[in-house]
Amino acid sequence: MSTPDQSLLGKDTVYIDRYDPSLLFPIPRAAKRAEIGVDEPLPFHGCDIWNTYELSWLDARGKPQLAVAEFRVPAGSPNIIESKSFKLYLNGFAQEPLASTDALRALLQKDLGAAAGAAVDVTLRPARTAAHAFADLAGESIDDLPVAIDDYGPPKADYLRADAGAGVVEETLVSDLLRSNCPVTGQPDWGSVQIAYRGAPIDREGLLRYLVSFRTHTEFHEQCVERIYMDVTARCVPARLSVYARYTRRGGLDINPFRSSAPATPDNLRGARQ
Repeated sequence: MSTPDQSLLGKDTVYIDRYDPSLLFPIPRAAKRAEIGVDEPLPFHGCDIWNTYELSWLDARGKPQLAVAEFRVPAGSPNIIESKSFKLYLNGFAQEPLASTDALRALLQKDLGAAAGAAVDVTLRPARTAAHAFADLAGESIDDLPVAIDDYGPPKADYLRADAGAGVVEETLVSDLLRSNCPVTGQPDWGSVQIAYRGAPIDREGLLRYLVSFRTHTEFHEQCVERIYMDVTARCVPARLSVYARYTRRGGLDINPFRSSAPATPDNLRGARQ
């Protein structure tokens, strides 16, 4: 079984500048999903959107080429791809001659699909083309609530509650205070999260305390979002729910998981901190 301690993450690394798909390190989703009660069929739809701003290769005449890339890994894939291995793999194209952008795209789709265990959508854009518009996650911020907090982890679903006696609401709440930590290096992962739902009104102070309780928690981005989705579902029982996190980039990559009770395609909007 693939585990993070077996990967290159957190270890001295030789940076390879030629194409090598063996650098990609898949990590099965199953163990963490079992921990939070995710069974098959999956209780959500969604994808993990990756953006890279450091992709370069050589054309047939040896001239460097640049692109901004977007990758969409389906939530139904059996594996996530460990982020440092992803970066090393992408760096491996730096001195690799390729016949065309289409040839690069074909390699990326093949290799990432093999690592994730499912088809990965790949979009390449010229480096000077606006890849995505700047826009923070839509919704009403809960970050200015006058609440005292002294609990920074582990995540506590007990903070979550909804007023079942109130009328049904449909609202979108956002927070920029999401922070968790890398499972191997312990480096902080900073993000913004959007929770859109229809159902009994969720207590906002409790939701903020819950999100802040991820602050010292150790888990990958995708796992944090699925934990939030499952906890809100269990404690607040919304009729409809989506959870979308936009994380700040590290090493030229940002990861943006989206989980929803209904099939949906999230916009890849670039937040102010991205």
